[in-house]
Amino acid sequence: MRRTEIKTCHRRMLLAAAFVLLTAAPMAAARAEEMGPIKAFINNNYLETLGILPALLWLALLALIVHIDRYIRPDLKRTMRMIIVAVFTLVLQNYVDYRLTIGEPHQFIRTLASIYGYAIRPVILLFFLKVIAPQKRFRWGWALVCINAAVHMTALFSPIVFEIDVNNAYLGGPLSSFCLYVSLILLICLFVMTIRVFKPQKRREAWVPVAVLGLIVGSLVMDSNVGYVAQPISYLTIAVIMSCVAYYIWLHLQFVREHEEALVAGQRVQLTLSQIKPHFLYNTLNAISALCDADSKMAKLAVDQFARYLRGNMSSIDQNGPIPFAQELDHTRTYLDIEQMRFEDALQVEYHITCTDFSIPALTMEPLAENAVRHGVRGNKGGRGIVTIATKDAGDHFEVIITDDGPGFDPSTVPDDGKPHVGIANVRERLADVCGGKLDIQSKPGEGTTATILLPKKQEA
Repeated sequence: MRRTEIKTCHRRMLLAAAFVLLTAAPMAAARAEEMGPIKAFINNNYLETLGILPALLWLALLALIVHIDRYIRPDLKRTMRMIIVAVFTLVLQNYVDYRLTIGEPHQFIRTLASIYGYAIRPVILLFFLKVIAPQKRFRWGWALVCINAAVHMTALFSPIVFEIDVNNAYLGGPLSSFCLYVSLILLICLFVMTIRVFKPQKRREAWVPVAVLGLIVGSLVMDSNVGYVAQPISYLTIAVIMSCVAYYIWLHLQFVREHEEALVAGQRVQLTLSQIKPHFLYNTLNAISALCDADSKMAKLAVDQFARYLRGNMSSIDQNGPIPFAQELDHTRTYLDIEQMRFEDALQVEYHITCTDFSIPALTMEPLAENAVRHGVRGNKGGRGIVTIATKDAGDHFEVIITDDGPGFDPSTVPDDGKPHVGIANVRERLADVCGGKLDIQSKPGEGTTATILLPKKQEA
């Protein structure tokens, strides 16, 4: 999937969610006004209904999107599903606890609801950790979650954590902050894990998990200010729901990043293999075979040069950034040396190198030099000519100039010879992506061709 298509998909999902949130709750309440038997209930409970309905709609919409999403890894999709289910039950727990707080006392049921609420929150945070580092098992985290649940289960027979008295009042015990401390440990681990995983890669989307941490901490502060005042859904639950959406979007950002990296890696391999063209291999090997009988020393030198050329092409697969110009020049010189062995005096190469202290993307000079030989020099009558390679410090940028005295061509037209002609396009793309450089080609029929690589100096900083 292309990046533009993915962005369009994200935009449509967010617009649909916003539309649902803005319209569904008021429409549901208005419809309820006409339903007679529950009219009084809606009038009396409008605020809590309006508060919980958008949360459930968010989760339902997110669950549907995750279910039909074909681009998230299966293990991460399972984790997202478990998060959605856990958060859905947390929303219901909030609402049940609220109804039991303001309604008739049900001491045992409210105690069970509170125990579940305290037990499920750290579980959700642990699932967030699994999103950040899906390859880790977090056994210590699950042990901490189980201990937290066991501690709060004591509320069934002891007030050490909390109790609901006969007057339906919530009373905190000595360990009433145990869930908070467990959650803080998981939050700190989540922050450290995010920094550890993404800081070496310097990815901007790493700020999404960090922002989620800030959102959750802020909601904890807001809930603490509210105290034990009854509310249909807590600030923490709202923050967790927003975090689910944020993490889902973040997963898609990760998919886009991985997809782009895979494309770049594929392009590097394709470019490298395209440079080792079959006709060049056959011609070089034939030339070396002929030299073995005529001049064994020259044949050995040709084999060494050919090995260096192949090694230079293969090593470029691992080059993500620019390389020293001297390295690219050495690779290009190796190619031209091999061609000079093949064509002898018919191919002359001149070098006017005035500066070398800059970098250039790998495999950007050699394709241009190859074009100068194949379409320039070899295109002349008799197949004779000169290829010149020069460098220039032009103030705010460096220039690498490759010139031939061949027949030239009209740059505004594409040759209709059935060939793809992707070499120049690949060079332009690599220059733009790796260092913000450009490629300028000047040519006229009968006057030769000049290809100039423009490398901005700001990329050298």
